[in-house]
Amino acid sequence: MSERIMLLVDGSSYLYRAFHAMPDLRAGDGFPTGAVHGMVAMMKRLREQIPAEHAVCVFDAKGPTFRDGWYPEYKANRAPMPEALVQQIAPIHEVVRLLGWPVLEVPGIEADDAIGTLARVAAASGHQVIVSTGDKDLAQLVTEQVTLINTMSNERLDIAGVQAKFGVSPERIVDYLTLVGDTVDNVPGVEKVGPKTAVKWIADHGSLDGVIAAADSIKGVAGDNLRKALDWLPMGRKLVTVVTDCDLAGHIEGWPALEALALRPVDQAGLLSFYERYDFRSFRKELEAALGSTPSTAGAVLEADAPPRTAAADLARDYETITNWERLEHWMALLQAAELVALDTETDSLDAMRARIVGISFAVEPGRAAYVPLAHNYPDAPEQLPIDEVLARLKPWLEDASRAKLGQNIKYDLHVFANAGIAVRGYAHDTLLQSYVLEAHKTHGLEALAERHLGRKGLSYEDLCGKGANQISFAQVDVARAAQYSGEDSEMTLQVHQTLWPLVAADGDEERGLRLVYERIEMPVAQLLCRIERHGVLIDAAVLARQSQELAERMVALEQEAYAIAGQPFNLGSPKQIGEILFVKLGLPVKKKTASGAPSTDEEVLQELAADYPLPARILDHRGLAKLKGTYTDKLPLMVNPATGRVHTNYAQAVAVTGRLSSNDPNLQNIPIRTPEGRRVREAFIAPPGHVLMSADYSQIELRIMAHISQDPALLRAFAEGVDVHRATASEVFGVPVADVSSEQRRYAKVINFGLIYGMGAFGLASNLGIEQKAAKDYIDRYFARFAGVKRYMDETRLEAKARGYVQTVFGRRLWLPEINSGNGPRKAGAERQAINAPMQGTAADLIKLAMIAVQQALDDEGRATRMVMQVHDELVLEVPLEELAWAREAVPRLMAGVAKLAVPLLAEVGVGENWDQAH
Repeated sequence: MSERIMLLVDGSSYLYRAFHAMPDLRAGDGFPTGAVHGMVAMMKRLREQIPAEHAVCVFDAKGPTFRDGWYPEYKANRAPMPEALVQQIAPIHEVVRLLGWPVLEVPGIEADDAIGTLARVAAASGHQVIVSTGDKDLAQLVTEQVTLINTMSNERLDIAGVQAKFGVSPERIVDYLTLVGDTVDNVPGVEKVGPKTAVKWIADHGSLDGVIAAADSIKGVAGDNLRKALDWLPMGRKLVTVVTDCDLAGHIEGWPALEALALRPVDQAGLLSFYERYDFRSFRKELEAALGSTPSTAGAVLEADAPPRTAAADLARDYETITNWERLEHWMALLQAAELVALDTETDSLDAMRARIVGISFAVEPGRAAYVPLAHNYPDAPEQLPIDEVLARLKPWLEDASRAKLGQNIKYDLHVFANAGIAVRGYAHDTLLQSYVLEAHKTHGLEALAERHLGRKGLSYEDLCGKGANQISFAQVDVARAAQYSGEDSEMTLQVHQTLWPLVAADGDEERGLRLVYERIEMPVAQLLCRIERHGVLIDAAVLARQSQELAERMVALEQEAYAIAGQPFNLGSPKQIGEILFVKLGLPVKKKTASGAPSTDEEVLQELAADYPLPARILDHRGLAKLKGTYTDKLPLMVNPATGRVHTNYAQAVAVTGRLSSNDPNLQNIPIRTPEGRRVREAFIAPPGHVLMSADYSQIELRIMAHISQDPALLRAFAEGVDVHRATASEVFGVPVADVSSEQRRYAKVINFGLIYGMGAFGLASNLGIEQKAAKDYIDRYFARFAGVKRYMDETRLEAKARGYVQTVFGRRLWLPEINSGNGPRKAGAERQAINAPMQGTAADLIKLAMIAVQQALDDEGRATRMVMQVHDELVLEVPLEELAWAREAVPRLMAGVAKLAVPLLAEVGVGENWDQAH
């Protein structure tokens, strides 16, 4: 390039971004490395994006700066840097230097001031200056020679960009910041003056000085507040002004010359040693590959004199719209030749079972994608290739299992293609599931993934289709805009995969780890869930109609009973009227209040009152029946798909942090079964003629997992000998032979067993058993004395969770606990309880998924007509032809018991019936 570029990186901004964007990764010795990982990726990408001759990464130094002397309260409200980040500062500085970047840290001044000084000097020496930061304060530095970029949002601010974003020019940013203040740095502005008011005042009066001069004429509350702040404003202006004349001599060799800030070659040997020291497996493999071959994708980063390679996140994007056969044939040749193709469908519905294809996009490399519009039907829509012929040409490639494909939420696209008569094979990756396996506690939509991992923001669905009642169908979207949106989806999916897959693949082996969870559990389950959802389950609408009528009659009876007790009619659905009856007319004790100060009538309050008073019990019964009627007996018949005559739930795979599936539309996992009325809803789930429903349920699965994980001898022995584990526990806790355990003692032991699995303390146990808290504590102490392995597991798990930020299942799934080191006591305690239970819930989720895969594999291998129709927690429900029943009774529980070898035997029990209630 003819112009020399000076690239100034706000390192302090970068390291905080890296820390919050990355999962809590750890080296083998437990040292936190997430921020270091993120910093390496960001600095490598930035070097590839910007062809700079000179550059420096500037960090804040420890200790006070001159601003603290001016104003002791400066930054006083900032939370201290997280300890896990503090530990990573030194290795971040080290690796940035190894990557070839000069590093600057000047005691007594902030990074912003060092950047401001460097920007001024570099611009004066003829450089074009690019400042990479997310800090709005640095917008005051922008000139014809100085530009800001934000790699996280792909934002670029030149003079016009600053004006467009803030409403003022760069030379007025200081005035603007002085008026609005900076809460992050604890710099007060003018009270109740926000960006709009500040911009208006500056526009009206020309500058902050003009605003101050006109203070007496500015009316309203804002004017009053301005006049109150007049004495403060000079200090505010001083605090927000970036200093551009700092003395950097002694910190930059030859200052004010800039030759010492030339970008250097990467220290390959040092970097390799660093990667090995901190267990950076994917980065190490990339570097080793680059060192062992020429030239590779990493070569541009490693060779100092090589031309800079444009990063995928900043590539010029070429999204082609295919409207003729010649270009389609060209792209089909590209698809055939590509190692991996990102694939995306655009449809006319979010209902996967009913959605029809509007267009398809493909990406074979970052920056390049193609969109095939097929069913856009707005006025003046361009001519499009006939959908049936296009799908016929694509079908052989789509159904070829040897052609590797990638998607974001492949289950949806599998349904969409199936609706068009195409059974897609060869899906090798799903970025939704990669993200879920890597960081289950975060969001996994493509928009969020692109912003989090690539620093990219693309078009949103709402950008194209609008929101709410005015939202249009995708078929009405302009083809050119649709091509940009869909091409972006495919191409960003490919980039996200290139970022996430190395992280997933680096942590796992055949027996345990993220790769195992992703490849052997989640990917197969996604494709299996599509089959389960498409088959659906048969519903007897007449049964539900009868139940709805019975529930309505029972609700009327409950209303009459409630009116009699209250002495007057009232609306049982109105919290206000219920409160007036219970607490004003009847004088019942108020247990808690709402935020507005009214007595609460929530379920917890009513449950507590129902123990002593009849009316709250009737209200609770009425609520339960109303919910059952509205959610299931009335609604389920309306959800039957007219094309199949069945109900087709959607299993959300990437929602629960434990790995459990979530059922919705309808929710088949939350049918209340603690009441007779709730259990009867299952009678409406039926088998077709010539079939039965079979339920296969893991027995006491979480207790078995507890025995395996804790290796407690007494629990292991109970399961190995096939003893009733609750009787065995009662025997230990109460000190009586197993044969002499009473039913009451067994009940207590069962509550203790399950309570401790969920992290229950003495208070919770006392509430559940209806006993004194001291007695409950005595039971817990006796339990832990007899089951010392369980106590050891709990103590070690809490420590592990605090150190890592997550716990793991037996198979290596990570269960994140964001609040485990929270300063909020109740949240921290809740996270500690989750830490105890999550490995058991998560392992149970892994086991039932492995069971689904094993059973389906057997059905396919043997050509059986038996179909899996539901998965509910630890239970599989199958639709079995009568002629296959003997096989299913024997094979399914055997397959479920054989999916893993734990320290205790797995046991699955089966039931059979004409409907789900009978089978269960």
